[in-house]
Amino acid sequence: MGTLIYDSVEPPITIDDRTLSHLKVVILSKLRRGESFSVSWRHGDAPDAGRSTIWVNQSIPLRFIFDETEAPELNQAWLSALAQSANELGGIHLSPEEVGGGELTTPARA
Repeated sequence: MGTLIYDSVEPPITIDDRTLSHLKVVILSKLRRGESFSVSWRHGDAPDAGRSTIWVNQSIPLRFIFDETEAPELNQAWLSALAQSANELGGIHLSPEEVGGGELTTPARA
């Protein structure tokens, strides 16, 4: 389970390493271009689990911490979908990765 340290928000945001690896690529790409955007996720699968949204901007410190020592192979289709959603009005909405029509991983739990 990876961790996203966002400014000084406590507790840190926990996200599985695979999802965090994909999210990192999209976030860094957007920030390199000087673009701000939001990232939203559900806290769990229960109907009343809640959700969170953060605003990502160059002026807000970010730190990506991974439990795994090796970076996973990235799913280009998922990266494209995340990057496209980052350009939309609602920003990135983390959802399970789909490979061949089936779910592979479950994203953030905060």
